[in-house]
Amino acid sequence: MAGIRGLFAGTELGDREKKNLLILDTIRKKGPIGRTDISKITGFNIVTVSNYIDHYIKEGLVSEGGYDTSTGGRKPMLVDLNYKSAYVIGVGFDMFDMRAVVVDLRCNMLFQTKKKRSAETGRTLLNNLIEMVDEILKKSSVDRKKIKGIGLAVAGIIDKDNMTIRWPGALGTPDIVVSASLLDTLEHKFNIPVVIENDADCAAFGEQWIALEPELRDVIYMYSGVSCGIIINGQIYKGASGCAGELGILNPSTLDKYDWKKESYGLGRWNMELSTLDNIKEIHEKHSDSVIFKLAGNDPKNVTFSNIVEAANSKDIVAIQLLSKAGEDLGKKIAFLVNLLNPQVVVIGGGIERAGSFLLDPLKKTVKEWALEEVVRVLKIIPAQLAENAVPLGAASVIVQKYFEHI
Repeated sequence: MAGIRGLFAGTELGDREKKNLLILDTIRKKGPIGRTDISKITGFNIVTVSNYIDHYIKEGLVSEGGYDTSTGGRKPMLVDLNYKSAYVIGVGFDMFDMRAVVVDLRCNMLFQTKKKRSAETGRTLLNNLIEMVDEILKKSSVDRKKIKGIGLAVAGIIDKDNMTIRWPGALGTPDIVVSASLLDTLEHKFNIPVVIENDADCAAFGEQWIALEPELRDVIYMYSGVSCGIIINGQIYKGASGCAGELGILNPSTLDKYDWKKESYGLGRWNMELSTLDNIKEIHEKHSDSVIFKLAGNDPKNVTFSNIVEAANSKDIVAIQLLSKAGEDLGKKIAFLVNLLNPQVVVIGGGIERAGSFLLDPLKKTVKEWALEEVVRVLKIIPAQLAENAVPLGAASVIVQKYFEHI
């Protein structure tokens, strides 16, 4: 599995890799299961299925045990995933925390660690994620030899051709470019293969791989207000250059930030806090007694989205109004997306789902008002089922998928 760099629909699999993935994923989801049932589900003939399973048994990835129902003659043996035969690490962050997890091949968490997300963007943030990998390797009791890969999920636009990660200036910071040659340093440091992918894509992939029902194959994962993961027919949609899912107008090079904000307001790029902090100074002048500001030491510069959520949970009217307005505005963006893509599900994640009904209720109401009736009729809007671990679990799921393909 050394030297992995691409994933999802962007990498064309060979025949063997496709068969590996389909057979092992069937065992992962359905095991213990008989070879005949695997043949029926995958569409591969029983001889092919048996040959592949014999290989997996030899590699220690699959084990036999118990018997299937017989239709005559000797009862066939059931096979199951030896899910503790290998482990992977997933690392990532949302708007609140940085998290790292160690999981088995069924993505059960064996160990996790977290710390508050740093304010920095760029190499400092990546270095903090690397420190978490070091920490989890030292603190977890997993046999290091069984760790098959590290999934690193990061924000920003990943250029696979030039191996760079860029945080565009439209995110509110100067353009920052970090060379993904950092991965070579990582692989050398830990002697473990590393995959780097976009955080929203990883979160979307993890939700489908671990949490969502198999029949849900058209999904939008709304990663706060800045980007989304798009799943079409069960595949992450990456686009021609791997940048699909970045929302809004991102090239304000000829405008100052105020003109850009005005031009892009309707479908433009937001910050992760859904613009709840844009006018926080003016709100403080009018409502300095709000719980929001008490939580921030009465300094509007210290206010975070987390403060607003906590204040709303204490029934603070100002906080509730801010989240309601954010839900309405995000609902309009989602209405545009669901009219365009007609998904079965929109998953709300990236940290904003922690606002609960204060955000989701006005969001759902707005989508219903602004989207086509035919679209809304089949649409579900749900909070991320993997919650705060969506990104690291998604990054770990990517490694599991790759391990299955290349066993």
